[in-house]
Amino acid sequence: MKPVLAVEDLTVTIGTRRGPARAVAGVDWSVRPGETLALVGESGSGKSMSVLAATGLAPRTAQVTGRVHLLDTELTAVTEERRRRLRGRHIGFVFQDPMTSLNPVLTVGRQVTEAAEEHLGLTRRAARSRAVELLDMVGIPSAGQRVEAYPHQFSGGMRQRVVIAMALACEPDLLIADEPTTALDVTTQAQIVELVADLQRRLGTAVVWITHDLGVVAGIADTVAVMYGGRILEQGPVDAVFGAPSHPYTKALLAARPDPAAGGAELVTIAGAPPSPLELPPGCAFWPRCPVRGDARCEHELPPLVPVSVGHQVRTFYPQPSDGERR
Repeated sequence: MKPVLAVEDLTVTIGTRRGPARAVAGVDWSVRPGETLALVGESGSGKSMSVLAATGLAPRTAQVTGRVHLLDTELTAVTEERRRRLRGRHIGFVFQDPMTSLNPVLTVGRQVTEAAEEHLGLTRRAARSRAVELLDMVGIPSAGQRVEAYPHQFSGGMRQRVVIAMALACEPDLLIADEPTTALDVTTQAQIVELVADLQRRLGTAVVWITHDLGVVAGIADTVAVMYGGRILEQGPVDAVFGAPSHPYTKALLAARPDPAAGGAELVTIAGAPPSPLELPPGCAFWPRCPVRGDARCEHELPPLVPVSVGHQVRTFYPQPSDGERR
């Protein structure tokens, strides 16, 4: 199946007063209809920036190179106006904080219908009916009445449902969810995750899910890309990456997950801090924090992406066991 969005050799360099900052370096990933790709890693690893740059939303000071295909269109080769229309019609965005994603002085119905009026040419009456339909779809009770309410009249979880309704207004081919559950309590997080999964099953939408929460990734993703220092260090089917992690960073992330069975045991942490995009190491960006350091080349040379199993790749110099050895 052809990807909805495909990124090839994407690099993002941002001009700052202290010099150029390499936020993303040579990233490749793609997502197909009905598939969920999870981008994971610590803050500053390049997850969100790679998606923003791919969709034409990088900062003005950013220099973006590489190729990005949205369906049959190369986004990097079209005008900004054409990119804006493609983005509005084919891509829906769900961001981290629903309160800052909504305009406090407009009704939720007006905000849900704005994109549909612009990109689908709906009349105000038809758009309102569409808003009620969407609010009902995402689980807003009494949608016919709540469509005239304002954001402050909704709870945090209900506001995030409104944002999801906005994202789905034009029936997009791709939904981008950037830390959509971070500002919500645990119970509401689970509800939002299940809502997105249910909508995806019903609509066949491709999803890019950006998160720190590896528990969410295990339950919702088909494929996962682990990012650090602006590069992908490991990627593949979620069962393969989580079941047999190969990069020391992936192993460290998985080891740092809270374990309810551990009782009061001290949480595992990764020593050190992520590198600044202004001062990235010449080799593997994880080298200064790596507990393995089994190959001295990692300090000065960039390790290649090598296959581990079907669809599973890791950036390393270390020899990888064959499928037979793993079994």
